Amino acid sequence: MASASQRAQRTKKPEQAPDTFDALVALLHERFATLTPSQRLLADRVMADPEGVAFMTVSELATAVGVNEATVVRFATGLGLGGYPGLTRLCRERLREQAQLLRRYDNLEQLGEEGGDLIERAVAQDRANISRTFARIDTASWDTAVRALAEAPRVHVLGLRKCHAPAYLLGYLLRMVREDVEIVAGGAGTLTDDLRRVRSGDAFVAVSIHRYTAETVRAFDWARARGARCIALTDNPGSPLAPLAAQAFFVDASGPSVLRSMTAFTSLVQALAAGVARVRGHEVRSTLLQEEELLEDFGVYTAEGSRGAPPAPDDATPESG
Repeated sequence: MASASQRAQRTKKPEQAPDTFDALVALLHERFATLTPSQRLLADRVMADPEGVAFMTVSELATAVGVNEATVVRFATGLGLGGYPGLTRLCRERLREQAQLLRRYDNLEQLGEEGGDLIERAVAQDRANISRTFARIDTASWDTAVRALAEAPRVHVLGLRKCHAPAYLLGYLLRMVREDVEIVAGGAGTLTDDLRRVRSGDAFVAVSIHRYTAETVRAFDWARARGARCIALTDNPGSPLAPLAAQAFFVDASGPSVLRSMTAFTSLVQALAAGVARVRGHEVRSTLLQEEELLEDFGVYTAEGSRGAPPAPDDATPESG
């Protein structure tokens, strides 16, 4: 039987208990590898859905995650939060901070009243997003993902709603440097038609951030079960895409505007395409030259130098835009 001192040690608060939701997430990331399987389920739920957890009872969270109530209480206490109410308090503060689109619109109006400060803050935020995104990338995981995108028989790229733009860009750029790239649009009820083309050994990239599109998560899980190598571009380890992915890259999307910033996503997909081009080497040059011939034959662009445009440098890489 544990002594009184041992019991006190187990319930002792950390020296610096998290006082904000961001601090809580940082602590969960730091401890994630040491958590029990049940605690990891709780951590994932808290990070992915603070809005939902904010108003759940202990019993409701335990049922939702599939653990017992005592585990929930011990989890919160072990984080130095003084029990479950401390956990929900941080989640509710997060909800008040963001308040979804309405709060973001209020922030935008306030920044607009400050004149040029909006532009400066947007630029600073996007720079920080890009820096944090690339700083988190594990080199080995990155190299594995790039090689899969370069060598898989076929690549499928899916992103819906706000994530459609970076997904489309990735698909477009990959088509420039290799054959057999499918952009899974999911429009007009054609998602299942697109998924029929997925085969074992293919690469499947899904792009989604909170709040995660249900169709993207289902399609990603289906592709994984089909035997495809699944690569996720998402926003945090609590994303439902993360545990399904062979490689997951977490992208910062903070911004001062009504919608979240896609700038870091754009940088990441361009880097992925550049990595694929490097792996494929001379094949890329041949593909790009063929593309250039087609563009010229079909007169896609105005004549070079028209309207006073400067000629392209001799070493320019053929590219469409």
